[in-house]
Amino acid sequence: RDMTIQLSVTVRNARLDAIETTVGTSAILKIRSGSVPANCAAADSGTVLATVSCPSDWLAAASSGSKSKSGTWEDTSADATGTAAHFRLYASDGTTCHMQGTVTATGGGGDMTVDNTSFASGQPFTVTGFTLTDGNA
Repeated sequence: RDMTIQLSVTVRNARLDAIETTVGTSAILKIRSGSVPANCAAADSGTVLATVSCPSDWLAAASSGSKSKSGTWEDTSADATGTAAHFRLYASDGTTCHMQGTVTATGGGGDMTVDNTSFASGQPFTVTGFTLTDGNA
């Protein structure tokens, strides 16, 4: 028989807050071209278009089963020219991948949204939206 597990908002919030604790402060976000790798353990793909040193407290406290970016996530000078397609979020070492997903322009429905997906080397860019929502509501 099918059953759907349901969790309290308190448990959902705790699971979300554990993400920031696990990744740690000084997380590194890299916006990349190309397809999202199969999982975080897979090798990086595409070209790094921009690198962001996330704020020390880079996610707001979870509330109602959601958690959103905190502070300003921006790169004042993009690393390379290309079309943003996915992101990878790393621990402060810049190599241990903890999260990945799609990138689209604001309103495009990606896992993360940016002000412009066409990057030119040296141009500034800003992450406009990023929210995690825990399941099992």
